[in-house]
Amino acid sequence: MSEPLARSIADEAERLGLALPADSSQRLAAYAASLWSWNDRLNLTRHTDVAKFVSRDVADAAAIGPHLARGEHVLDVGTGGGVPGVLLAILRPDLRVELCDSVAKKARAVGAIIREAGLALPVHEAAGQAVVKAAAARGDRFDTLVVRAVAPLVKLLSWFEPIAGEFGRLLVVKGPRWEDEKNEARHKGYAKHVMVRRIASWPLRGSDNESVLLEIRPR
Repeated sequence: MSEPLARSIADEAERLGLALPADSSQRLAAYAASLWSWNDRLNLTRHTDVAKFVSRDVADAAAIGPHLARGEHVLDVGTGGGVPGVLLAILRPDLRVELCDSVAKKARAVGAIIREAGLALPVHEAAGQAVVKAAAARGDRFDTLVVRAVAPLVKLLSWFEPIAGEFGRLLVVKGPRWEDEKNEARHKGYAKHVMVRRIASWPLRGSDNESVLLEIRPR
């Protein structure tokens, strides 16, 4: 199955104009096959065909990648089925990627998915705040926390603004309502100590909307 699936992923990426590393389609296929198999047992993703997987999941990771420096230490917060963290690790093997999810059954499932796909990434059964604090305490800070489809911006800032000194920055994938979420966070006092700015955008395939990448740094 993996070879035809790898070809389909490569073809779809080419159709969408996504420039993927030449050796990545096989690893993407191995991951997708395992993710979709686990999805029959545990709801981890709605993107269960090649078109959605590439246009939503792979496209998001490909858009985030250029904003990460070589060798960055990255935590995928609320990873769910492993997106975008696993895909970043495949597309950018120079990165140090770790994953976390506070829902233990999801963390255990993504750990199994990673192993089945032949990858080796640390997975934490814990909330992102706890993982960040533990890393900082042992002198191994995360450069970037990557967040997609986890919570509204006001909730993310309520979690991470108090510990903003213990990691480098947040990169958050958001949809067309990001400005409303930013204004709500500011109104509720959660943007006093951080700067929120849009650093990238890309089409949300199948709609007239776009995804945006927000960078959040301490002031």
